[in-house]
Amino acid sequence: MQMDHIQVNISLIALSLLSISAAANEDRRQIEPEGYIYGFGLGLNQEVYKDYDRRIIPLPIIGYRGKDLNVFGPFVSYDMLDVGNYSFSVQLKPRFQGFDEDDSDIFVGMGDRDFSMDLGLGVQYKKDNWRADINWLHDVLGKSKGYESNASLSYVWRYRQVFFEPSIGMQYRDSRMTDYYYGVQADEINLAIDRPQYHADSVLNQTASVSVVTPLWGGLSRFSVTQTWYGDAIADSPLTDSDSSLAFIVTYSRFFK
Repeated sequence: MQMDHIQVNISLIALSLLSISAAANEDRRQIEPEGYIYGFGLGLNQEVYKDYDRRIIPLPIIGYRGKDLNVFGPFVSYDMLDVGNYSFSVQLKPRFQGFDEDDSDIFVGMGDRDFSMDLGLGVQYKKDNWRADINWLHDVLGKSKGYESNASLSYVWRYRQVFFEPSIGMQYRDSRMTDYYYGVQADEINLAIDRPQYHADSVLNQTASVSVVTPLWGGLSRFSVTQTWYGDAIADSPLTDSDSSLAFIVTYSRFFK
């Protein structure tokens, strides 16, 4: 199954499910309290694969937010070092990508492309209302044996009890990761359905996102929308029929008392 950019990450996870920047310490304490978290969410992803338009994804939430350790379901980060406005962290994130042969006619006769986990390092810079993030993540389960690097810039402002955070970002994937999910191997050629052999090179994707966070019923609600524009290596794949996609995520979480 293909579930690209719940990271809203994002794809990037530029708009991390673990935190949102705030203009002042008082604001940050309101929307980033520490403790154990539970909740639920729903994701709607527009896919770029042929005849595989969208997927609705339930997102059960359980986790922990602390001073250094953040756990939000399968998303984990640990702050190793803080130097001024810079924060250096170790990050573990799921890669909700891939497909099964029966997900679309275009995949018939192909091997499955599997879910994986990425592990790597991140650097974050915060100054007033601005936040910049850079990370480098490698496929530690060895499905693609590739890596991805993300960079994003976001700005947050508050109107009463509602926080808005637009973000722009860029995402680089090496050729091994791109080819694993969007390439067609020699033994997977099927010219009857217009699926020639295809080797996907490294790719640079672009994203734009908006998140809205507000207190609700004793917890926090969050709505995120992310537009992703894919580079030629993905857009030109015989497995895809679009060069952009939209992802929507709604979550609600609260802390155990």
